[in-house]
Amino acid sequence: MMAERGIHVDHSTINRWVIKFAPLLEHRARGRKKPVASSWRMDETYINVKGQWKYYYRAVDKYGKVIDFLLCAHRDEKAARAFFIKAIGHNGLPEKVVLDKSGAPIR
Repeated sequence: MMAERGIHVDHSTINRWVIKFAPLLEHRARGRKKPVASSWRMDETYINVKGQWKYYYRAVDKYGKVIDFLLCAHRDEKAARAFFIKAIGHNGLPEKVVLDKSGAPIR
């Protein structure tokens, strides 16, 4: 868009803009998000992102709306706990959480 208007912008400038404005956009978008149901389903899977395998944690409500997600390199308790705390922080405490049968230890 900038090139169409005759303005040259370096890729590092765009990267700085993304770093600066992405949190602001996320905050505004979360403010407009509709409330989620009190029953959550949480699962994880292993996906390939740009040639690297990552763990994809996801929470959806009982109507199938995505509550939150997290991509991370490791599948461990620290990552799962961080995801769950982030989801609760943005959406409130659910009444019920249903986990998949991944066999991960629960403490």
